[in-house]
Amino acid sequence: MPDLQTLLVTYGVLLVFLNVLLGQAGLPVPAYPILVAAGALAAQGRLSGAGVLLACTLACIVADTGWYWAGHRYGSRLLGTICKLSLSPDSCIRQTQQRYLVLGPRVLLVAKFLPGAGALSTVMAGWSGTRYRRFVGYDIAGSAIWGGTALVLGMVFQRQVGQVLAWLDRYGRLGLLAAATALAAYMLWRWGQRRLLLRRLQGIPRLSVDEWTLRTARGDATVLVDVRPEAADRIPGARVHDMRQSLDALVVGLSPDHDIVVYCACPNEISAATLVRRLHAAGFRNAWALEGGYDAWLARQASPGADGAPPSPAAHPA
Repeated sequence: MPDLQTLLVTYGVLLVFLNVLLGQAGLPVPAYPILVAAGALAAQGRLSGAGVLLACTLACIVADTGWYWAGHRYGSRLLGTICKLSLSPDSCIRQTQQRYLVLGPRVLLVAKFLPGAGALSTVMAGWSGTRYRRFVGYDIAGSAIWGGTALVLGMVFQRQVGQVLAWLDRYGRLGLLAAATALAAYMLWRWGQRRLLLRRLQGIPRLSVDEWTLRTARGDATVLVDVRPEAADRIPGARVHDMRQSLDALVVGLSPDHDIVVYCACPNEISAATLVRRLHAAGFRNAWALEGGYDAWLARQASPGADGAPPSPAAHPA
């Protein structure tokens, strides 16, 4: 059976293309290490550095183009599906939206260096209506920067990389077992942290969209709060609150007797429930998380029997 170095020298460009393509498509396949190894071999003249970089960039463009058009067609539903697979799904959408809405397609220059941000940023590009020509320009540059830095690292530390490759050839199975064990332990710890958070917020009261609609139809003074970052599509009448800020600006002019409904666009309404928990601790006991969040409200508006005009909550004057 050929060793890892022999495989890289013989099929390096093809292996890099397939590895990067699968990784950027969303599979848990680490691509950066093989790029670093390819850089070390390129420094020794055993592999074409230009060919590896071209293969890496092309693979990124193919995968990212798929994410871009999927985001253009499916939008927030696709974001929600991707974030449900994340180890931190409840802040996933909020952080991705905030990063892209602040920086625009320029975030694609560094997105691949940020864990979990690559596919989400390309989906955001399609969802936000960024023109494909502009998207692909930034994506090519970001892919080349990402792949190029890995190649440069491999070239600079070619001796150390060679030692690692030799060690893997000799003790590869043991090393893979150790890496898999560490990864499994990390995922188990993150899963436990998430379960603990869900348990803590399980008792936070939720209000369904239908219940909230009935309240607004009766004329109840409900303060609606949107915790999504800089979203252009909000439920009419909603106040905006950044989760990183204190409650002072949000509750100014409100009394503890006011009804407050908080919504987000995250699985399990965790961002909304977290803010409701803070409101309860501050004495605002009549606060609820909107069950299903913004997507549930959209579905309610599109359902048969909806009047088509969203109920505008009676926001209390600040």
